[in-house]
Amino acid sequence: MLELRPNCECCDRNLPPESQEARICTFECTFCADCVDKVLGGVCPNCGGGFVLRPVRPAALLAKYPASTKRVLKAEGCAPVRAA
Repeated sequence: MLELRPNCECCDRNLPPESQEARICTFECTFCADCVDKVLGGVCPNCGGGFVLRPVRPAALLAKYPASTKRVLKAEGCAPVRAA
């Protein structure tokens, strides 16, 4: 089950469970659409994978399956993945 992380790992923007701005990679690294498009160029800085729109969990199920409250932030900041 998806964690639905609460923030962008790059800029720390809040991304509530219903956000249409949240993007995730295959490992659930979570970033906002602005950072994915303008900073990361669509490539996850953690795993090198791509991003998709994070699904929205129906509100009726959030009580039973709550979103994560653990904030993840890249201490070193975000930079685009550079080609080797």
